[in-house]
Amino acid sequence: MARVDGNFAARFGNIRRSMRYFLSLAFILAALWLGISGVYKPAILALGAASVLLVVWLSARMEVVGTEHNPALYSWRLPVYWAWLIGQIVSANVHVARLVLQPQRIHPRVIRAPVPLETPVAKVTYANSITLTPGTVTLQLEDDFIEVHAIDDHSAAGIEDGSMAKRLRWLEQGREASR
Repeated sequence: MARVDGNFAARFGNIRRSMRYFLSLAFILAALWLGISGVYKPAILALGAASVLLVVWLSARMEVVGTEHNPALYSWRLPVYWAWLIGQIVSANVHVARLVLQPQRIHPRVIRAPVPLETPVAKVTYANSITLTPGTVTLQLEDDFIEVHAIDDHSAAGIEDGSMAKRLRWLEQGREASR
């Protein structure tokens, strides 16, 4: 019986792990593309597949796919967070529409809040989630704080009370549990 070299086993494990990352990235990108596109003609599907492969190849060349950047590690929590964020975006849209109709209620201000998140990906997701929500724009993101422009007190409330950061911490904990 041949003895398996420990170095070979480690390299094979790294290759398997990398393939899992690339396949999960390709699957998530393809699902996102199919969901957003809505066009299922053969030529368009071929272009979509080519674009997904190009992004996966570029990610491999840039060495940005790994345990830190693998969206599949968030498991079932990521779609739950997305659904919550979509609800927040819809709610904020309605609120901003009301402000347009009653401009006297607009009191813009800049707030500075702590960022209680560990990973750079979670911090950037936090900043992007704030900017996606109408009525707020992320101005600056540092390691331990975030600066946000809010159109009124209601828009600033979710940042000041930390509710959005709590959701991202919950998402980040799911990532740690799946490692």
